[in-house]
Amino acid sequence: MKVLLFNGSPRKGNTKAALEALKKGLAQQIPEAEVEEILCEGKSIIPCRACDACGSMSRCIFADDSPQINAAVEAADAIVFATPVYWWGMSAQMKLIIDKFYARDRKFHGLKKKIGSIVIGEADQEDPEYGIIAKQFRCIADYLGWETVFQKSYTANKPSDLAADEAALAEIEGLAKLLK
Repeated sequence: MKVLLFNGSPRKGNTKAALEALKKGLAQQIPEAEVEEILCEGKSIIPCRACDACGSMSRCIFADDSPQINAAVEAADAIVFATPVYWWGMSAQMKLIIDKFYARDRKFHGLKKKIGSIVIGEADQEDPEYGIIAKQFRCIADYLGWETVFQKSYTANKPSDLAADEAALAEIEGLAKLLK
């Protein structure tokens, strides 16, 4: 089993802590899983221009990191998107990568995948930002025919808050079983 983790944060704080907890859970519950983490920050991604050249060429015309990322998505059995909240949405770094899924749209449709999302923001859980982002990930999964197995959100103000929240980390570790 291959599990692909997307880290949408440019910092080494709460999103990293969440993914570390998930990796711990994966090691315990699915020890045979191959886990790959893609740090969205630092990837060379040229924004999609909707030129549709990828439809006839089966690849994007721009030379960036998206072919390798899209190949990793294609090979994965499960994908987890972890992102901080940026103005009521996922991080810009993650959105660039997801937009480039367009180049593999036809190949991604109908591939059997389980997906999850972990969203971390400063607002209280009642804030609409969490629902907006969850809906966007669910729409992407539904469009591609992928199964959404979890959507979780956490409130964390300082970069070290989630790492200090034992209950949240235990919950995130437990999410690994849903990816089987």
